[in-house]
Amino acid sequence: MLVSTPSDKPPRHSSGGTPADPAARPSRRRSTAEYELALVAEYENAPNGEKGAILRREGLYSSHVIEWTRARDASRLGDGPAEPTEPTRKPAEQIELDRSRRQNAKPTSDLAKTRMALDITGKAHALVEEPSGSTDEDRPPTRS
Repeated sequence: MLVSTPSDKPPRHSSGGTPADPAARPSRRRSTAEYELALVAEYENAPNGEKGAILRREGLYSSHVIEWTRARDASRLGDGPAEPTEPTRKPAEQIELDRSRRQNAKPTSDLAKTRMALDITGKAHALVEEPSGSTDEDRPPTRS
């Protein structure tokens, strides 16, 4: 398969000296909301064996239908193009609070790890001392 890209080179000429007919440039398919809604309804009402035939007939993938179904369920399909909304800005106090929480999270996590390590070390020390303590008590009697 040969994929062509636009270039600054002049078009090639065929043997007759006339410009060669370049392949038609692909264009993005656009569909109307009515078409998408109708196709989603047809796809959902079709029995399982027929759904693939609908997709092949229309030249679509199941991901198209899934995307259109989600848009319909979110009430974004059929209402026309959705206008982009401006993201809401956080107040300066909220930004400062978030930053402080992030800075506090690491030392708090490190402190918890250190406490856990000290607890484990203390338990290990107690286990090591336990056998040596029992041997002192079980000494054989000494002769006087």
